[in-house]
Amino acid sequence: MSDPFIFNLMGTARQNIAKLMDNVAVEQRAIVPQGFNNNLHWQIGHIVTVAERLTYSLRGEPSQLPGEYMLFFNTGTKPADWTSEPPAWEDILAVMESQLIRIRDVFGERLDEGLANHNNFAGAKTFRNLLELNVAHENSHVGMINAMIRVLKQS
Repeated sequence: MSDPFIFNLMGTARQNIAKLMDNVAVEQRAIVPQGFNNNLHWQIGHIVTVAERLTYSLRGEPSQLPGEYMLFFNTGTKPADWTSEPPAWEDILAVMESQLIRIRDVFGERLDEGLANHNNFAGAKTFRNLLELNVAHENSHVGMINAMIRVLKQS
């Protein structure tokens, strides 16, 4: 059975991120603030990349994101290591909006299905558990984005 609550939580986090990003100057998106390893561009790319990993890859289903997202935005990556241009800011924001709809449409009625691999890094047993983990992850990045914006405004 679909659960609007979990999807609303994800939607709220993403709306908050979009609102925060509306107040950031274009030239500040690529700056890695002092004390951080990543920039705002990486943050939004990372959010959609991890959501895709959690919702598709951990279920054993093929990702719907271009492979370059993993190269630029996966856990452990950082802009200092980029050797080419990452996906465009506007493209990532569009993915952030459409991804939630796609995940809800594809998996919304399958929330309580068990996962094939219960030995995943999070110990998740169901798809709902993966979405709960994703909501926590995205909200942690809302805090990180807020902190980065504060530092950028002070510089």
